[in-house]
Amino acid sequence: MFDIGFSELLLVGLVALLVFGPERLPGAARTAGLWIGRLKRSFSAIKTEVEREIGADEIRRQLHNERILELEQEMKQSLQPPAPVAPSVPDSAPATSAPAPQPAAPTGTDAPAATPDKTPSP
Repeated sequence: MFDIGFSELLLVGLVALLVFGPERLPGAARTAGLWIGRLKRSFSAIKTEVEREIGADEIRRQLHNERILELEQEMKQSLQPPAPVAPSVPDSAPATSAPAPQPAAPTGTDAPAATPDKTPSP
């Protein structure tokens, strides 16, 4: 990760020995190891949480896309004209559903006599 070789580690160790001295160097190394371990665990937890959130976002995105596709299919189906339906009525019945025409008012001699007006004539 950092590309640190053995010679660099040896140099850091010698400098730490000179700065801390032989009495405090083991305690400083132990403390540094604890801090490095805590940092690694923290970064690992953060990485796991981010990956979980990314996975949850991806799942939400997939569900959203599936819902959009379903709505699109419903829209296409609703916009398509309905298929012609074959009449299920036997041939003897009229094929149209329009009401039967009313007979015309009788004219001529077949007409009933008009009723006289009940007003007196002068």
